[in-house]
Amino acid sequence: MAEEPCQCSDCQRFYKEHDRLIREFPTFKQQKELNWASIQSFRTLCIKITDELQRELSERESNEDISPDEKHISDKEITEALDALENVNAYLYSIEALIERIFETKISNNIESKFKEIANELAPDPLNIDRLILNRLFHETPDSPDKKNIN
Repeated sequence: MAEEPCQCSDCQRFYKEHDRLIREFPTFKQQKELNWASIQSFRTLCIKITDELQRELSERESNEDISPDEKHISDKEITEALDALENVNAYLYSIEALIERIFETKISNNIESKFKEIANELAPDPLNIDRLILNRLFHETPDSPDKKNIN
């Protein structure tokens, strides 16, 4: 028997985002570009934060008379974050190298069409009227306006 998908709020948010990305970027080319942009934006942000934290730590070391009230983030917290972000940046660089290999893959327009077709099956528009009606029927929502007219 197939395991039911998790219904916690984090997983539900993930499922919605997953489906949205399939709907909005249904081709192989669009998925490649989306993933590339995502990795690049993540690396840019991590690098900027790393630089900022290193600058702040350096300023603190050269200016020992900063009062504890002015330190919103402890030196230890900054050092731990820098270590973690260095690891994250290394992982992101590795992922980028893998994605570069994916960019070398070319597929025909016929296969791109197949991507679109399957994307519609995997993640149909949640606001599509047919899907809304089916959801009401499956869940037998008591407030469904159509339920009164079934019999």
